[in-house]
Amino acid sequence: MTATAAHTHLVEPRPRFGDLVAAEWIKLRSLRSTWFGYGATALAVLAFNVGTAYDTYRNWSQQNPEGPEGFVRAGLPLDEAFTVNAVTVMMLALGALGALPIVGEYATGTIRTTLAAVPARRSVMAAKVVVVTAVTAVFGALVAGVSFAATQAILDQRDAGVSLGDPGALRVVVASALLAPLCALVGLALGTVLRQTAATMIASVLVILVLPMVFTDGRHWSAVASHSTLYQAWRRLVAVDYHPLHYPWTVAGAWTVYAVWAVAAVVIAVAAVHRRDQ
Repeated sequence: MTATAAHTHLVEPRPRFGDLVAAEWIKLRSLRSTWFGYGATALAVLAFNVGTAYDTYRNWSQQNPEGPEGFVRAGLPLDEAFTVNAVTVMMLALGALGALPIVGEYATGTIRTTLAAVPARRSVMAAKVVVVTAVTAVFGALVAGVSFAATQAILDQRDAGVSLGDPGALRVVVASALLAPLCALVGLALGTVLRQTAATMIASVLVILVLPMVFTDGRHWSAVASHSTLYQAWRRLVAVDYHPLHYPWTVAGAWTVYAVWAVAAVVIAVAAVHRRDQ
């Protein structure tokens, strides 16, 4: 056997991207804490939404003197399909859960093993992005769908529920569902940059929850900055009766904010792991 042939025989084939995705999926599903986190988040979100709808059902005569027609006309069934409290919990929790696949490896030191086995860092990070996006997208769809079905079933007992075919209903469900993967990708990007669990969690809270509170609609620059946050984009997408006081913006603009955050998070995550050492 010649030296060239021996060298060719010893070179291991590069791992396929599908293999990397499968490996990241195994890592994720093997951690019981991950599923506990998703389960607790789902229960909390459903509790807020269903609890609000049940409170409306129980106190119907006191809270809704105009009857079912006025309740539906004001868009309140969709407000209760996915409440502000529920979306706040989901955004914060998914930011933390999205960061776990990377900060967990940095915390335990297994990132060295991962990158030693697969030196193609961009491919490793892209696989993490695919797994995190897929898992959280399914999570968001299930939680948003179940919330909508459950809340409208409760409100139907007062003839005040709406169906998915009613104006704005599908947009509320889709916008709420997509917040899960979006916030998870933000957490993943922050975790890749910061690499420390505590710092990542704090940064996630600041970016996802605190930043939208900093800006107001009183001035143009501040309104534009506010509109560029995920939370305010969600508020615009789920608004049924939209009447801004100062600076209006469109549904298309809110969807664009969603897309920009997703692309930016993926680019930061992939670029950061490539440019830094272990």
